[in-house]
Amino acid sequence: MSYLELLKLALPEVIVVISALVVLAIGLTGRQRTAVAGVSSAKPPTKAAGTAAAATDWCSLAAALGVGIAIAAVLMLPRNASLFSGMLVITPLTSLFKIICLVLAFFTVCLARSEKSLRHPGEYLTIILLATVGLMLLVGSEELLMIFIGLELLGLSLYVMAAFDKTDVRSAEAGLKYFLFGSTSSAFTLFGISLIYGMSGSTGLAAISEKLVAAPAQPLLATGIIMTLIGFAFKIAAAPFHLWAPDAYQGAPIPSAAFIASGSKVASFVVLGKIVLVGFGPVHGSSAWHAMAAGWSPILAALAALSILIGNLVALAQTNVRRLLAYSAVAHAGYTLLGLVAGGRDGFSATLFYATVYAITLVGAFGVVAVVRSETGGDDVKNFSGLAARAPLLAGCMAIFMFSLAGIPPLAGFFGKFYLFSAALRAGGDHGLLWLVGLALFGSFVSLYYYLIVLKAIFVDQPSASAPPRDHVSSDLLQRRAVAALAGIVLLLGIMPDILAARILAAMS
Repeated sequence: MSYLELLKLALPEVIVVISALVVLAIGLTGRQRTAVAGVSSAKPPTKAAGTAAAATDWCSLAAALGVGIAIAAVLMLPRNASLFSGMLVITPLTSLFKIICLVLAFFTVCLARSEKSLRHPGEYLTIILLATVGLMLLVGSEELLMIFIGLELLGLSLYVMAAFDKTDVRSAEAGLKYFLFGSTSSAFTLFGISLIYGMSGSTGLAAISEKLVAAPAQPLLATGIIMTLIGFAFKIAAAPFHLWAPDAYQGAPIPSAAFIASGSKVASFVVLGKIVLVGFGPVHGSSAWHAMAAGWSPILAALAALSILIGNLVALAQTNVRRLLAYSAVAHAGYTLLGLVAGGRDGFSATLFYATVYAITLVGAFGVVAVVRSETGGDDVKNFSGLAARAPLLAGCMAIFMFSLAGIPPLAGFFGKFYLFSAALRAGGDHGLLWLVGLALFGSFVSLYYYLIVLKAIFVDQPSASAPPRDHVSSDLLQRRAVAALAGIVLLLGIMPDILAARILAAMS
C-alpha cells in the first residue's frame, strides 16, 4: 500500500490534526496582537479585550470548520478497509462512531466559545481537537497497541484540559487527580496487554480470539484480561474505580468536564465492546444467577452492580450539580455495561445506543450548568433556583436532560434503558440476568429523586436576592442554540429512536 492510499484512509484524522495546528497558530497570533494592543492603545482594556474576543471567534470558527470537514471526509471513506493487521479499520460501525465523536467535539467547541475563564482559547481548542484524534484512533482500531496509543493521546489531552483554568485552584486539583488515576489505569492496561501478547503471541483482537478458541485460558492470560478490564473500568468511571470522577467533573472547566463525560465515554465503550466481544469472546463466562461461570462477563456484571448502587446512593447526598452528574455518570456506566454483559449483537448495539444518548444528554446538561455558573458564580443546586423565571428556554432544556437521564418517556434515555434491559433479559435464556436488571431498575427509581431535586430548584424554588433579573442570560447566542439543539436531539431520539438504533444495528451486520 502506498502512502497516498494510507493518507486517503486516514484523511479524517489528518484533517483534525491540521485544524488543530491552524487553531494554535491563530491563537498565538491573536495573543501577540492583544499584547500589542494593550501596550499601544490609549484605552488598553477596551482594545485589548476586543482583539482577544476576535481571536477567540476565529479560533472557534476554525475548530468548528475543521470538525465539519472531517465529518465530510468520514462520509467519503470506503465501506470496508483494514490496514496493518487491524491497526486502522474502516467499517460502517467505526465510521458512524467517528462521526458521533466529531459531533460531540463540535458541541464542546460551542461550549468553549463562551467559557470566559479560559485565557488562552487557541491552545484550549487545539487540545480539544487533539483529544478528538485520540477518540477517532480508539474507535477505528482493532489492535491493542494502537488502542493504547489512542488512549494515551486522549488521556494526556484530557489531563491538560482538566487543569486548564489557572484562575481556579480546583482545576489544578482536578487535573492532578485525573492524571494520577489515569496513569494508574494506563499502567494496568499496558501490563495486561503485555501479558496477553506474551501468552497469545499477537496484539490483534481477531488473532487473540483464535488463540483462545484453540487453547483454554491459562492463568497468566486470565490475569492479563482482568488487568485490561480494570484499566478500562478506570476510563469509564465504573465503581470502585470512580474516585477521580467527582473532583474532575467539579474542578475542571465546564467544556472539559463535558468532553470527559461524553466523548471519552463513547469511545471507551466502543473499544471495550470490541475487546471483550471480539478479542476475549471465547472466555465470555456467564453472569446468570443460576449458572455462574468464570470469564470476563461476571467481572463486568460485578462492576455494573457496584456502579449502579454506589453511583445512585452517593448522588443522593450531593448539593453540587456537577458532583451530582459525576456520581450519576458512575451509575450510568453500570447501566451501559449491561449490554456488554448480555453480549451478542443486540447487547452491544444497546450499549452503543445508550452510550451515545447519554453523551449527548450530558453535554447539554453541562451547557446549562455553564450558563448558570456564569450568571450566579456557582453551580450548586441553590444556584439553579428560579431559573425557569429568568430563562424559560434553558429551564425547559434542563428538564429534558434530567428526565432523559432518569429514563422518563418519551425521551431518548427511556428508550436507551428499555433497549438495554430487554437485551439483558433475553440473554442466556431463563432470565439469568434478571438480578442485574432488577438492580438497574431499582437504581433508576432512586435516580429520579435526585434529578427531581434539581428540577424542583429550577421550577419551584424562588430565586435568591442575588440572582440576575428575568431574561438576563450572560451566555452568547451560540451557546443557547447549542443547548437547544442538543435538547431537540434528545427529544427526537426518544420519539424516533430508529434514526440511530437502526443505523447501529445495520452497521454491526
